[in-house]
Amino acid sequence: MPFITHHAHRVKSFAGTTTARLSLSYLAIIMLMSIGFSVVFFNTSTHELGRQGPPRDDTQAQIYHDHPKLQDPEIEAFLSQRAAEARHALLIRLITLNAIALVGGSALSYYLARRTLEPIEANMEAQSQFVSDASHELRTPLTALQTTNEVTLRKKNMTVADARDLLQHNVAEVAKLQALTDSLLRLARQDNTHEPFTPISLQEVAGDAMNAIVMKAQAKNITVDDTVPAVRVLGDKTGLVQAVVILLDNAIKYSPDGSKITLAGGQQGKHGDMTVQDTGQGITAQDLPHIFDRFYRADQSRGKQKVDGYGIGLSLAKKIIEQHHGEIIASSVEGKGATFTIKLPLAS
Repeated sequence: MPFITHHAHRVKSFAGTTTARLSLSYLAIIMLMSIGFSVVFFNTSTHELGRQGPPRDDTQAQIYHDHPKLQDPEIEAFLSQRAAEARHALLIRLITLNAIALVGGSALSYYLARRTLEPIEANMEAQSQFVSDASHELRTPLTALQTTNEVTLRKKNMTVADARDLLQHNVAEVAKLQALTDSLLRLARQDNTHEPFTPISLQEVAGDAMNAIVMKAQAKNITVDDTVPAVRVLGDKTGLVQAVVILLDNAIKYSPDGSKITLAGGQQGKHGDMTVQDTGQGITAQDLPHIFDRFYRADQSRGKQKVDGYGIGLSLAKKIIEQHHGEIIASSVEGKGATFTIKLPLAS
């Protein structure tokens, strides 16, 4: 009895799902088509079988009376019986076929419903996870702001220096919030927009990306060696520059002062390649598969060095490259740096 109750509960739960409702919609369409064709076929076949019996119109009646042998009652009875048996057999077969269509259609409907809903459910789950992660990340600087302000305000004799420190802390936390919201907006726009692709030189992309990070590199006395050739790929220049800037910015963050970053490129078959290689602490084998996940902490994946960030950059770079029908690959030797390789289709 408990098994039957549990099974009935599962059936009831499934009956209320979107999959069940969509499956029933597909099944209804399949059965309407099947039954409709069966009715048309049965009526047409019945009409043809009826032609074997006594005449029903004037032309057939005239032919029937001109041939006395056709008027034998036994022949009429035999033909009528054969027609009735044929109609009955046809009806049984059509019912059987529709029963088979019901069973097969149920399986097919469920399969089609799952194929239809899977990408929708995956997208909704990703959006839900994104909102959850974003809320968590926004809560961190907001909590820091609230805590610092509350502690400072409890001081009975707050000095001007205390107020200045509080304001400086607040400004730093607000800057972090602004950086996070800007990253979230860029990621959201990248999910919902798609610029037209045109032939573009990887050399130009590398040059614009270098101009964007030159001040950060100089602040750490880091040299960026750019040897990217003028390989032409198909893409959106603004998006590709943004992706390369993200990779260069990460390399600068995780590279020691006075080190060197290599920005190279080339052509491999039908793809144009660009690599960003640093000499930092590298990425552990355990963390390497997750570095492109949204909100995966950069300081967790790149060693013990404390680096500000929210784990959005690399996921955004990957999204941009995938929209270009390309691929981004990360490799690393722990303690010797990391290499990020972008592969993009060549312009025809």
